Amino acid sequence: MSFPYKKNIEKSMKKFYDSLCEKNKRRYAAIESEKLSHGGVNSISALLECDPKTMALCEIQWVVEF
Repeated sequence: MSFPYKKNIEKSMKKFYDSLCEKNKRRYAAIESEKLSHGGVNSISALLECDPKTMALCEIQWVVEF
């Protein structure tokens, strides 16, 4: 799969994601997927190796919290 980011950026994103606690991982993934708009959830979930269903749930929670 081809991502919209350069490899060094992807590596930094993954490293940062891995340093976060679980709650903040979900938030970060949801924010990054919003940046990409269409197909963002699938792209970011593949890049960060997280569940797209969890990301979708986090997006809903994010809207409610803020």
